[in-house]
Amino acid sequence: MNRHDHTKGITAMSEMTQQDRLTLTKATMSILDSWKLETEQMRVVLGLPADVRARGFQKYRSHETFPDDPKVARCADYVLRIAGALRTAYPVNPTMGGRWLRQRHRRFGCTPLSVMLEGGEDGLVAVLAEVDCTFSWDLSGSRSV
Repeated sequence: MNRHDHTKGITAMSEMTQQDRLTLTKATMSILDSWKLETEQMRVVLGLPADVRARGFQKYRSHETFPDDPKVARCADYVLRIAGALRTAYPVNPTMGGRWLRQRHRRFGCTPLSVMLEGGEDGLVAVLAEVDCTFSWDLSGSRSV
């Protein structure tokens, strides 16, 4: 199994409507902002090219969509899914997700944020698998076909 086979449902951004692309972009930026990530951390988590600067992120927050790149679409999807799982885990404290990302985690031996920043897309998958047991179950191959 290819390491990213579990992303089959994620389409390229070009297959989404412009409004859907903008909604995905704004939602992802809102989450990254709520996690209090710096611009460079956001760029790394999303797998964006090194030439994307702070001004580009301001445009993403307001009127511009992420580049039409399948990797960026997958990374944005992972961010949304991690945020959803953290909201489920901490339903009464919306700031806990950002705190959880910065606390040393016993299974990782470092913070989940470090795993995402150092591991790229695989790091996002590892963090998602940790916070979403159904995703972890699907990764294990235990899901019936």
